Amino acid sequence: MSKVIIIAEAGVNHNGSIDIAKKLIDAAADAGVDYVKFQTFKADKLVTKSASRANYQDSNTGDKDSQYEMLKKLEISEEMHQDLIHYCESKNIKFLSTAFDLESLTFLKTLGLKLAKIPSGEITNLPYLRAMAKLFPEIILSTGMANMDEIKSAFRVLTENGTKQENITILHCNTEYPTPMEDVNLNAMLDIQKQLNTKIGYSDHTLGIEVPIAAVALGAKVIEKHFTLDRNLPGPDHKASLESGELKAMVTAIRNVEKAISGSGIKEESLSEKKNKPIARKSIIASQNIKKGEVFSEKNISIKRPGTGINPMRWDEILGQEAIKDFQEDDLIELI
Repeated sequence: MSKVIIIAEAGVNHNGSIDIAKKLIDAAADAGVDYVKFQTFKADKLVTKSASRANYQDSNTGDKDSQYEMLKKLEISEEMHQDLIHYCESKNIKFLSTAFDLESLTFLKTLGLKLAKIPSGEITNLPYLRAMAKLFPEIILSTGMANMDEIKSAFRVLTENGTKQENITILHCNTEYPTPMEDVNLNAMLDIQKQLNTKIGYSDHTLGIEVPIAAVALGAKVIEKHFTLDRNLPGPDHKASLESGELKAMVTAIRNVEKAISGSGIKEESLSEKKNKPIARKSIIASQNIKKGEVFSEKNISIKRPGTGINPMRWDEILGQEAIKDFQEDDLIELI
């Protein structure tokens, strides 16, 4: 079984600060994730000046900025990208970023990235999808707000423009921050796999760590989860993000689940439990003193631990046989 890829989504939780961004990298590296992911965009290319904000952005930021003004403050410069990549290398963690416009997509290619992530909002952006397929050999496609027909269309654009099917991972996702549990619909991840025969994963916006762990148990190969240094920081995504200790707990749980589902699938005794078998199982024993030649009956034999003697499944076979020697009470019954 291949290792589940865990992406810690720093996103815009750096609040425009290189120092906070580096602290997020520190936290992700300490948690043991595979990638720390940011967001690359030019507000001028991403949103109109008059575009409204989502309700969660209004409630989480507490300011009156437009969506454009909010995003403008959260841009990462090209120089900051270079700095963050070098910092990730020093921390032995992989850098990843999601581009939200064509210019940013091309820029990420110049940074030498081989893996790219398509955010949910771009799943119907045909020019973007075509460019993505031509620029990056490995692609993760997030599917928040999408139906199956839209997912299939995006998948077809990618494969028709050069992306190999085996190099695409499709993430089930719900684009609400936080996502209500009743809207998770985790089985839809399995439907995506069934219909498109591709690798699957899950991008999580619920509170807590239960759902991504469940997704791994169901077969997710990629998990993405927002995280922050402090949920009380100002910004649109902090309140629906894990804090550092929670991120580490999620990683630990996922790695444990990986081990738990990586067995042969054949029901048999494991190496760790083998030693307990003679202790926990039972044998046929003498329930009272038995003389040599006496016939075994339900009155003079019984079943008790340990399991080092005759298997109780042979009970009917033992009844009616003669004792080959004297047995004291609680002795294990023996045959020739």
